[in-house]
Amino acid sequence: MHTDIGMQAEILILGVLPLLLALAAGWDLASYTIPNVLQIAMLASFAIFVFVAHLTLAQFGVHLLAGLIGLVAGFTLFGLGYIGGGDAKLFACTALWLGLGDLLEYTLIASVIGGALTLALLSFRVIAVPEFFVRQRWIARLHDTKQGIPYGIALAAAGLAILPHAEIFRHAVAA
Repeated sequence: MHTDIGMQAEILILGVLPLLLALAAGWDLASYTIPNVLQIAMLASFAIFVFVAHLTLAQFGVHLLAGLIGLVAGFTLFGLGYIGGGDAKLFACTALWLGLGDLLEYTLIASVIGGALTLALLSFRVIAVPEFFVRQRWIARLHDTKQGIPYGIALAAAGLAILPHAEIFRHAVAA
């Protein structure tokens, strides 16, 4: 039988984090932006998770280091023009949640999904789209060859893909 604290950890990892990732992906798809409030919510919910999952100082440090690595890597890619600022922050926040143990797998899966997304959008942009769809602002933006790639979709999908077997998931169940 789970304690109330353990149940709170599970709600955060099974409900709140996936919801925030899905919202980030949806927002990026629709507007090519990821609102700061979503990253703030990811940071705040992680702070609560640290407490309710009883992470040790060492475990917290490993997650903090992953978040910092994600921040440096994300803003390096942003500075080079490969991803947007919201994508860089989403990568860092997700890395914080996942920790060092799952950071490499997360990065690799996000890269594969991002590559597939890029190829799909590039293919989509060379086909004629019925006028009805083009009238939809978000579809027109996706079809526009001058637009970038909403990479937050790949970042969120990768986070959701590895979450069920991530170390942080085991922390939630053990709380």
